[in-house]
Amino acid sequence: MAKAKKVLKKSNKKAANKKKSVRKFAGKAKAKKTAKKDKLKPKIEEPILLQPLRGMRDILPGEQPYWNQVRRVLSRSVQEYGFQRIDTPVVEYANLFIRSVGEGTDIVDKEMYSFNTKGGDRVALRPEFTASIARAYIQHGMNVLPKPIKLFSTGPVYRYDRPQEGRYREHRQANFDIFGEMDPILDAQLIQLASRVLGNLGIKDVQFQVNSIGCSECRKDYQDLLTSYLESKRQKLCQKCKDRLITNTLRILDCKEDKCMQVASSAPQSVDHLCPECRTHFKNFLEYLDELDLPYLINPRLVRGLNYYTKTVFEIWSEKEGKKHSLGGGGRYDGLIKSLGGEDTPAIGFGLGIDRLIIEMKRVNAKSYKESRPKVFLAQLGDLAKKKSLKLFAELEKNGILVAESFGRGSLKSQLRTADRLGVEITLIIGQKEALDGTIIVKDMISSNQETVTNEKLADIVKKILKSNVIVSKK
Repeated sequence: MAKAKKVLKKSNKKAANKKKSVRKFAGKAKAKKTAKKDKLKPKIEEPILLQPLRGMRDILPGEQPYWNQVRRVLSRSVQEYGFQRIDTPVVEYANLFIRSVGEGTDIVDKEMYSFNTKGGDRVALRPEFTASIARAYIQHGMNVLPKPIKLFSTGPVYRYDRPQEGRYREHRQANFDIFGEMDPILDAQLIQLASRVLGNLGIKDVQFQVNSIGCSECRKDYQDLLTSYLESKRQKLCQKCKDRLITNTLRILDCKEDKCMQVASSAPQSVDHLCPECRTHFKNFLEYLDELDLPYLINPRLVRGLNYYTKTVFEIWSEKEGKKHSLGGGGRYDGLIKSLGGEDTPAIGFGLGIDRLIIEMKRVNAKSYKESRPKVFLAQLGDLAKKKSLKLFAELEKNGILVAESFGRGSLKSQLRTADRLGVEITLIIGQKEALDGTIIVKDMISSNQETVTNEKLADIVKKILKSNVIVSKK
């Protein structure tokens, strides 16, 4: 009987396996049939939208003189104030920003571009620089370097916010960070640096709004007091600020809704509830600003939008047609490095929105950067001359002579028209004969003198003419 049961069980198992194989084969056949059917279907291609995503844009050649001016001024300021450049990845692990910037902030809750990679990592496009710089500071052991450590970074940041003037979803920032020093003189020096950058860009009429939000110790008592006050005014707050009562009370002070601003105007002020250390720090900071004679206003409602800030916070404002626009801002973040796993490290930094700087430069008619103008034009006629002209062009550039050309234009007349339009001082002409002889015609456009010289003597002759033209123009 037991043997019969065993045989029956084996037989049922074989039948089940056979059934499974049939189903598997049928499934594969069906899948092949579907794939074949799909292959035969005509593919519908999505149309290419010839425009960037909303909130992103091209920066065209006509705009670049302003961008070059900003780059030039930033580069000079970085050198003058002893900063070193650091570049961090555009993509970082998302929890870096969640931990540092803080849940309950607009950046983390609504504006961060976060997604999963094919490997399953949760990552984000950087919404700001400081968290990435802090991560690099810890990872690369910068804590052992001589203090203070001054780092500069620039590039695009991404925030999924409603696009507005000067605030695109992909916008550019310049960031200055100082690690390892608590002295308020550095707070003042950063404002001096910001003022220097703006002044060198031609942006003069600015105001620095400053405040102190205290350290983690004294801020705790202040937040309890503030929350109690705001709870009593709950019905007058906008819905967003009602939610902030639970997640981020300080941000209510920064709300731009009229009814919330009215409530905030009578709220307890953080500067009145600082501990002795924070009060002394803020007092010394203001004294440094007075010594520098920089225009500032204490704004008790200024808190900044990121959770890592401590003590000094500031923003830079310009006024346009009665409306104020923020050009940048920053503050201290003495607890950030420790919160990310590093040593207890005081730090301060600020960022400038480059897109907004350029809008402001245009508004005040500030000068854009003027590229060096070519003073020499190289014209060629014929296939052999065209081949020889490439080498001549390279030789002149090697000798520090900036040369314009119009390669590809067959007509000598059209090339000479281009030379006239550029206003060059010398036109070099190489034709079939000159290409064979190893010579070139040099025409001085100021004196109208013309001579034929060998290729070997060309660079020296051009330099000589340009030098004599400078002397003539000075008289």
